[in-house]
Amino acid sequence: MISTGPTYLTVLSVLLSAWTCLALVIDTPTWSSSHTLGLSEYGNQVTTRADPSLAGYLGVFFLGADPYVYFYLSNGNNPTSFKALNKGSPIMKPTKGTGGVRDPTIIPGGGQDATKKWYIIGTDLNIGKTNWDASQRTGSKGIFVWESTDMINWVNERLVTVEDSTAGMVWAPEAIWDPAKGKFFYLVHWASKFYPTSDSKHTGNPSNIQIRYAYTSDFKTFSPPKTFINKSPTNIIDLTILALNGTDGQSFLRFMKDETKKTVFVEVSTTGLFGTWTRPGGDAAVIQSSVEGPAAYLDNQVAGKVHLLLDFYGADGYRPYESADPGSNSGWAASSRTGFPANLRHGSVLPVNQAVYAALNARWG
Repeated sequence: MISTGPTYLTVLSVLLSAWTCLALVIDTPTWSSSHTLGLSEYGNQVTTRADPSLAGYLGVFFLGADPYVYFYLSNGNNPTSFKALNKGSPIMKPTKGTGGVRDPTIIPGGGQDATKKWYIIGTDLNIGKTNWDASQRTGSKGIFVWESTDMINWVNERLVTVEDSTAGMVWAPEAIWDPAKGKFFYLVHWASKFYPTSDSKHTGNPSNIQIRYAYTSDFKTFSPPKTFINKSPTNIIDLTILALNGTDGQSFLRFMKDETKKTVFVEVSTTGLFGTWTRPGGDAAVIQSSVEGPAAYLDNQVAGKVHLLLDFYGADGYRPYESADPGSNSGWAASSRTGFPANLRHGSVLPVNQAVYAALNARWG
């Protein structure tokens, strides 16, 4: 169900040097063999440690009927307590496409962009101007992109087409830096369904919804898209990938929504992004039902702990969960919601260091 991918570098020094450089400013914590992050169902152990250089978290979301980009900053280094920045007003309102952006994801630069550049990408969709059926049949084929060199000034808004006319839509784009790929550092993925070329108006029956991917070095030019996850006849959306890396740089968790059953679950790979993915607990195992938009991030202070936001789309939006055994579908518990805002919708959270935390607070706090 996963297409054949590139051969990944296994030289530990390359991975460690790249991730360490990125972690100096803002990103996933660096790693140590002093703590075990459990993937015990597979007999594989992934090691990690908390990162004392990280001082807080930046959340990037949209708000229900308001399809714009909002920033929320953690209250200190508390991973589930956030305050609205910019007095609760949006940081970015799109001027292109439908004029609305959903599912915003913030992506730290990798490679030569590490510590120098950040991107925000999102879905081009203003549901107030259309409906759910039309948005899936004849929706946007592109993704919104903004970029910044300081996390404060976001420029070069663009809407980049990534699928052809046979696609019904491009939903929930995210990206992960792939240091093993070479020139094209970022693997970008999204959800699409497809119609036969003979059905140019997309009035007939489409394929199931699949996860597609492409590579880019600048979020301007993308490689031809390919299929990453196809669980036909099941519809899959809202993929997010959390890099663990451990001792070999090949360990990942990927969270996604079964749009057919309306559940979110996690899969594990210890053999790279294009390796073998296994669903802990089997095909029926889930983390939660009637949710979407999973957003996963490592704890800055507690080694081995992962946080997961799940969007209760029929209720009050995101609610926080946590686990010390994130490579499991059964090990997640609801976190304290004291200080956690209501009505946040599908977005992302990025750990930040003290300099970035202070800059964001000074500009919009």
